Amino acid sequence: MLKIALPNKGSLSEESQALISEAGYNCKRYSRELKVTDVKNQVEFIFLRPRDIAVYVQNGIIDLGITGRDLAQDSDADVTELLALGFGRSNFCYAVPEESLLTPEGFQGKRIATSYPGLVKRDLQSRNINAQVIKLDGAIEISINLGVADVIADVVQTGRTMAEAGLRISGGPIMESEATLVTRKGREAGLTSAEEIFIQRLRGIVVAREYVMVEYDVAKASLEAACSVTPGIEAPTVAPLRRDGWFAVKAMAKKCEINTIMDRLCDVGAKGIIVTDIRTCRL
Repeated sequence: MLKIALPNKGSLSEESQALISEAGYNCKRYSRELKVTDVKNQVEFIFLRPRDIAVYVQNGIIDLGITGRDLAQDSDADVTELLALGFGRSNFCYAVPEESLLTPEGFQGKRIATSYPGLVKRDLQSRNINAQVIKLDGAIEISINLGVADVIADVVQTGRTMAEAGLRISGGPIMESEATLVTRKGREAGLTSAEEIFIQRLRGIVVAREYVMVEYDVAKASLEAACSVTPGIEAPTVAPLRRDGWFAVKAMAKKCEINTIMDRLCDVGAKGIIVTDIRTCRL
């Protein structure tokens, strides 16, 4: 039976379960179960601390696991990222007091508080900087105010928490993170058919979330111009309408660009523009 680890709490847990349910698997927990078995698909979902998942996968106890890229790399586990899942996005950054002029190049001899010592030590090593890394499990933002550290390194999503603590980001992101599907390093070339199907299903939903389906009617004189706005993945689907000289066009388009696309379609004379979500796809 295929064993897949999922985060046991937090937004990563909720979004992982939603994604997997959309893919046709049963991973629903009714309370705080540590294990849910999908008998139909022969998959056992095991709920673990996100920080521990990469370690279990590395040791071969779990076949596949969903965790944050930052957590996997911080654990130094020997795992391979199979698929970026598009949620739980964040940056891992250094932060200093708002009035401080410190930059990462000036961290020599400084105290850096973090919950991700592995990431920080590797980054400092790459910069050839010798600093004291202080591992804390929470409330990292207050450590400077309490005199424990000079700098912190933490996950940043909106930056609001940093600002409220009187801190500013120093330097560029150490890394960009999001939820990822991982397996033990070296297994990626020999995945089982059940694992391949699981990955394909997830990939179909992840890709579909980035696209929408655009449909519209357009006159023949404007057809080429409209199709250049919505080229689709391979090419748009074009079909003649009963109205002479008019065509119906359908194409996938990037969701983040859809408002601009609609503006441009209106400019070339497209009519009856409809945009619908895509549940899943295979490209």
